[in-house]
Amino acid sequence: MSANMTRFLGDTPFRVFIRLLVLSFIVGLVLATLDIHPFEIFSWVERVFRRIWEMGFEAIERGFGYLVLGALIVVPAFLIMRVLKLGGRGRSRPE
Repeated sequence: MSANMTRFLGDTPFRVFIRLLVLSFIVGLVLATLDIHPFEIFSWVERVFRRIWEMGFEAIERGFGYLVLGALIVVPAFLIMRVLKLGGRGRSRPE
């Protein structure tokens, strides 16, 4: 289980936790410097969804079309990259 977790996270859980902690602190510092508060972000997201709802379901249908169109490129590229990464683990790299 631990090896699978480490492989999934890309490092040991403790090191990933520390990295996320440091990154969260830095992002929080930047947002505080820019005077952006979390509730403003939630409010913005709520306004976006409300505008989409008010525009009607045509916007959702169009957005779903964009999602599918992008997924046709992104998902296969991601899968190919993961397969190539897993396939090259046992080989030594040329220097």
